[in-house]
Amino acid sequence: MEIGVLKETKLHENRVALTPDIITQLVKKGFKIVVEHGAGENSFFPDKSFEAAGARIALSKEEVLECDVLLKVNAPTAEEAGKMKEEAVCISLLYAYTRPELLEILAAKRITSIAMDAVPRISRAQKMDALSSQANISGYKAVILAANASGKMFPLMMTAAGTITPAKVLIFGAGVAGLQAIATAKRLGAVVEVSDVRPETKEQVESLGGRFLTVEGVADVKVQGGYAREVSAEFLQKQKELIQNKIKEADIVITTALVIGRKSPVLVTEEMVKSMKYGAVIVDLAVESGGNCELSQFNETVVKHGVTIIGESNLPSLLPVNASHLYAVNISTLLLHLASPESFNWDMEDDITKGSLITYKGELVHEFTKSVLEKQASAV
Repeated sequence: MEIGVLKETKLHENRVALTPDIITQLVKKGFKIVVEHGAGENSFFPDKSFEAAGARIALSKEEVLECDVLLKVNAPTAEEAGKMKEEAVCISLLYAYTRPELLEILAAKRITSIAMDAVPRISRAQKMDALSSQANISGYKAVILAANASGKMFPLMMTAAGTITPAKVLIFGAGVAGLQAIATAKRLGAVVEVSDVRPETKEQVESLGGRFLTVEGVADVKVQGGYAREVSAEFLQKQKELIQNKIKEADIVITTALVIGRKSPVLVTEEMVKSMKYGAVIVDLAVESGGNCELSQFNETVVKHGVTIIGESNLPSLLPVNASHLYAVNISTLLLHLASPESFNWDMEDDITKGSLITYKGELVHEFTKSVLEKQASAV
């Protein structure tokens, strides 16, 4: 089978689905790889590096779309899906519950779609976990962006002219991105406090040198697959009360709170922003799903009430060399789990296959996606 790597067309996207080092490994295993011309330019991988790895460079997108398997970072566009071969296989980040119109096209063409964002978070799938690999990069870059936008140094410094106190960083959410943000901020010398709805993250936060802010009522939070699935309004109110005083002292606030399948909770209100120090910085990592800060603006950096609010939606794309490499490891590992160079082996009893398979043989087969779309339809 031929595997095609498409050039990403999403605005501000610099990543590529496969990198030359991973292509070399796949070619050695017997896979044929076709890469669209210029697919790796924004990731600093020129066409010649793909050719040296054993891939063939296609001069047109249409040529790549004739491949049996298509690999992407972002979901295919409706136009790309419409031009794919009947019964082709497409693997990418998909967030299928947000794209019902795309699912209709994929099902109509009997395209098998596999979502990197739906890979179950189980031990044997860790190397396929693209959400974690990219979130790690987001957490790191969030701190770097905040440090650059801040008028204050992070570490404690004692000088002949006086002592510089360390920056105070407040982080919402101790998932992969939040934990990496803690580690990065601590390495830079900041004092870090962290709030999370999941009590089991307390030990992880403290192991990285952060202070965990405990909220009463955490037992009411429902967690599934490492994500909060349901958080009560009462709990969110308690959390806001806890951090209201903390946010006044913070120099940097980084928000990472997501609820899968739903809009992100607003944790930082305009009133809280007004109470913050003049010159403080907020980095909202949840901006693409609505934002944790009431004043965040998608893909924009704004200043409100003297506070800089960074709403960059795709932080991994700002570090495309590392982000592309990690994603390439994730997607190639999943590919090798599902297929040999000759064909795919669809084991519907396998947790990884069942968890990541979205459309198959003309049907939407992913149970979580179906349930979300049904709820959305009934609410209309």
